[in-house]
Amino acid sequence: MSGFRHLPIRAFFALVCLAAPVCAQTNKAARPADAPIKVKVRVKVVVVAMFEVGEDTGDVPGEYQLWVEREHLHQIFPLPAGYHHVRMNKDGVLGMLTGVATAKAAASVMALGLDPRFDLSKAYWVVAGIGGGDPADVSLGSAVWANHVIDGDIGYEIDAREIPADWPTGFVPLRKGSPYEQPVKPQLDGEAYTLNQDLVAWAYQLSKDVPLADSEQMRATRAKYTGFPNAMKPPFVTRGDTMSSGTFWHGSKMDEWVLHRRPGEFHGRRDGRFGNHAVADVSRASRACGFESRAGAAHGEQLRSRTTGGNSRGYSGENGPGKLPGISTFGGSGGTSRG
Repeated sequence: MSGFRHLPIRAFFALVCLAAPVCAQTNKAARPADAPIKVKVRVKVVVVAMFEVGEDTGDVPGEYQLWVEREHLHQIFPLPAGYHHVRMNKDGVLGMLTGVATAKAAASVMALGLDPRFDLSKAYWVVAGIGGGDPADVSLGSAVWANHVIDGDIGYEIDAREIPADWPTGFVPLRKGSPYEQPVKPQLDGEAYTLNQDLVAWAYQLSKDVPLADSEQMRATRAKYTGFPNAMKPPFVTRGDTMSSGTFWHGSKMDEWVLHRRPGEFHGRRDGRFGNHAVADVSRASRACGFESRAGAAHGEQLRSRTTGGNSRGYSGENGPGKLPGISTFGGSGGTSRG
């Protein structure tokens, strides 16, 4: 969530932050954040980013920096058990940087959730960053609000060169014998999380007409995706499913297991549609859900939006034998990781 994030999310913050005041612990940026905490800091919104290019402020932005600068997250709280310190503003918005991949993300969210200084019982969680997009559904720079988060790391994988001829993919659900095997087991092992659909719909309606950032570099790349009408469109806002895994895959063959417009069907959710691929979203979802349940808060007060910083497969003729695909740089293409 980058080019559009500050208009709709500022509105979201305004609605949440007007509900009640934050405790006095957060009203001065100059106050030492490691001073003894007598009253828990009430957090209204947690903004979660995965990576930053350099410093939190003042240089080339990654996923985190513009949140810090534009939401005035000036007060710093050390988070020794997490990847990075956390920051807050006087309105109850807390920003955190989890680090790349599942282990760091899970550990950082856990560290925040168990920190006795913070009251997260009424907090909303907003995961904002970049991801890989399917050119059949989205264009470079487009933003996807997640309906479901699917774990791409739980399951079996057979080498694609050795799968049966009638299989669409070599990925098989855990404890099944073939792709998309029915019936779906009644209790999943963390393979899928459904977000609050009313909240997702609200966020989408709030942001769907907001112009997104674009650049000449992004337009030139999109123009190469002939045969993919959605991939050639200017950046737009949509809804879809996030496939979360620790591997940055690329290519049509690797896409087979989440395409057919049914990533959720892999785990029995037939209303799914592949929107983008991201790292560690499942770990963040599982930890946040755990804190919601422990605090007695309403389940599913989470939003996830990822802006398409690269495509999950190449345009015709892009990839050849021994040639690495045209994957964007770690910071995303042009405006995709920026406000």
